[in-house]
Amino acid sequence: MSEMREKIIPVEDRRKLAEAIRGAQVASADRGDVVIDMKEADLARIEILAQDLKPVFDEVPTDDLQWDFAVSTGLQPRLWIDATSHVMMGRDRRTYRFVRDTRLGRIVVAESPDVKPISDAVTTYIAERIVERQRLMDGERIALRPAIVANDPDQDLKTGHVGQVQARPITTSARPATRRSLFSDMVTVVTWFLIGALAGAGALLAYFWDKLAPFIST
Repeated sequence: MSEMREKIIPVEDRRKLAEAIRGAQVASADRGDVVIDMKEADLARIEILAQDLKPVFDEVPTDDLQWDFAVSTGLQPRLWIDATSHVMMGRDRRTYRFVRDTRLGRIVVAESPDVKPISDAVTTYIAERIVERQRLMDGERIALRPAIVANDPDQDLKTGHVGQVQARPITTSARPATRRSLFSDMVTVVTWFLIGALAGAGALLAYFWDKLAPFIST
């Protein structure tokens, strides 16, 4: 029975074991600076940081596409956070550098030989960017097309009509000018009508003048 009994490791011992494994990985990377290629040592340290940040990466919403969360294994291994920020190793091959590219150039957000300060700085950066994105999404939007106003949701529930929209009347400053133009057109039409009527009366009077002259002379 004692041989089949499972060993239960306390939580504190698990944490100590995780820290011990991390220390062994760092020590292995340090030995790698001499034994193997420098690139492999940098990659080992970057992977240690990526493992520490994995729980944070998993909590980021999957529909937020602004993040990369990837390790590049080029000439200088890097942990990419997004398109403008990443973590790389310093010239001493032991210092983490969390940098960000801006319009004014590259800035160092955090720098430390330990994983914990860099992990905290990256977590804070992610949180700030998420809050910034939420504010942008929740901000007021200005429509560039004629606005439409949806019916009152409460009224829709009462009447059973859902999804109907009602166009909002658009008032413009061109209405006074339109009224003046209409009045001017009416005056022009009336003027030409009177001129045509007088011209027609004159033509009729000239045509019947010979017949009307005896009556006028008497």
